[in-house]
Amino acid sequence: MSPKTIDLLRQYADRYETGNFIQGDPSWWMHQVEGNANREATAFVAAALSYGSRSQFMPKIGTLLHYAEGDMQRWIAQGLYRRHFESGDKTCFYRLYNNAAMRQFLDNCNSLLNQHGTFGGFVAAMPTPQNNTKRDALNVVDAFCRFFAQNPTPVIPTSTNSACKRLCMFMRWMVRDHSPVDLGLWAHLVDKQTLIIPLDTHVVSEAQRLHLIECSNATMSTALKLTRKMQLVFPDDPARADFALFGYGVDNN
Repeated sequence: MSPKTIDLLRQYADRYETGNFIQGDPSWWMHQVEGNANREATAFVAAALSYGSRSQFMPKIGTLLHYAEGDMQRWIAQGLYRRHFESGDKTCFYRLYNNAAMRQFLDNCNSLLNQHGTFGGFVAAMPTPQNNTKRDALNVVDAFCRFFAQNPTPVIPTSTNSACKRLCMFMRWMVRDHSPVDLGLWAHLVDKQTLIIPLDTHVVSEAQRLHLIECSNATMSTALKLTRKMQLVFPDDPARADFALFGYGVDNN
């Protein structure tokens, strides 16, 4: 990677990682609620529904938070979502997610919260690598996949063969600290240096334009390759490149 490209990406990250970024972004929802446990739960649900057009999925996230009366943690943990989603109901909720899929997803979230108290509690229960006090982000993503794979639902991937874009985005929100966008609630639990670039079609397109990657496949292998490249730009915080690639796309399209 050329020094010019490195400098360019750093400039874009500085320009776009601001409080204004959350306007229209799914991260906006976690900033609208009170309490860390509630922010975690709201962020997890918001990330899970973040695919397709923002104009379509943002209102659906808002619908769930409306059902929850602003307390996603309580709504899920106490099973209050069951009055809105019945098992076996094939009515479409959002794109490939019908009400039955949403019920299974929320049942899984309920099980996780009843076992661990909070989403952060689930991560805290994971062992840390030897001689390290923090967990590797890929291991955490894999743990979420494996937990939800016990009762599969299309909302959460069952393995890390795919890029797990929405889980990686959720991890960015939870782990990156000192950010006007990301919450950093898990900065003490997960090593920020191990975060993985959330790989969506926009990121792939901009990374290819900058000759950072050649492959267009949205796989975990591609996400890790791009992340390793971004470690050259942001050695201690490779996921910051998400803002840089977003900004590059905005300014050059």
